[in-house]
Amino acid sequence: MRKHFIGVLAGMLVLLCLLIVLSLSWGQMAIPFSHVIDALGSVVGIAPAHGLTPNEEAVIWHIRLPRTLVGLLTGAALAAAGAALQGLFANPLADPAIIGVSSGASVGAIVAIATGLSAATMFALPVCALLGALLAVSLTIALAFRRGRIPVLTLLLAGVVVGMFLAAVSAMLLTAVSENKLQEYLFWTIGGLDYRRWEHVWLGLFPIVISVGSICLLARQLNILSLGETEARAVGLPVIRFRLILLFLAALATATGVCISGNIGFVGLVVPHMLRMLIGPDHRRLLPASVLAGGIFLLFCDIVGRVLLSGTEIRVGIMTAFIGTPYFLYLLRKQQRME
Repeated sequence: MRKHFIGVLAGMLVLLCLLIVLSLSWGQMAIPFSHVIDALGSVVGIAPAHGLTPNEEAVIWHIRLPRTLVGLLTGAALAAAGAALQGLFANPLADPAIIGVSSGASVGAIVAIATGLSAATMFALPVCALLGALLAVSLTIALAFRRGRIPVLTLLLAGVVVGMFLAAVSAMLLTAVSENKLQEYLFWTIGGLDYRRWEHVWLGLFPIVISVGSICLLARQLNILSLGETEARAVGLPVIRFRLILLFLAALATATGVCISGNIGFVGLVVPHMLRMLIGPDHRRLLPASVLAGGIFLLFCDIVGRVLLSGTEIRVGIMTAFIGTPYFLYLLRKQQRME
């Protein structure tokens, strides 16, 4: 089993390197692979970038590399959060959106757009989306917390209620904004990696690295929690404490990913479930593999969206939905057969 896991990780690392080169090479302005490799090699001092033109250098370092890094960070955050929540709820169909993150982020984004903050600074919209998402999760937890416990079923129901309420708030706010602001919100909510800059990378890097890294360090506790609350208490694990910590970390990872790239669905649902079938349910292996696979999946969707239609680009949020929806239906059918 260990050799199988190492082989899977090695294969994903090779695939990740290939996708990074493709992401830096393919687009409206095609750049030869050799030039991309020269550019990357020059950074680490392997080889000078002789073949690069000034335009190619500007496209690689200021347009495509930030876009690629934002995609990797967002994919890793959503997949790690999805794996943690699926283990926490003991449900392979659990998704980060189920605890109200996406709805809260949407309200925060609308507030930034409606008040004009998004026009004043590029940081206003992602920061407001992040705050809205964290407040929504806090509200979900507060509603589910009863007598020192957080029952999983109550938490799920609270997440649904909070999501529905915030969706109504979003709809109400949207009726009061101008058409231009409505288009800005719709452009954000689809989710995409276009027009990402280095500022987006730095904005998401620290919270995603901290939250995802902490989730991976808690893999052993997550294994115990996934067995059930009774079993976890029997081995002396403080259930409430670790459940709250994991919920907060998953919410922070998801909210940060949403804040730098918009609402992107299905990554947290599809990637951990596929890996669970491939390498097993042990979170000590599943979580690091999900981090890699999440970045790979989102980068792949972004590349396909760039080259699928000549002269136009399909946003990555649309591509993940196209790929994730059939797989979600497959999961539902499989679960129905097992019942």
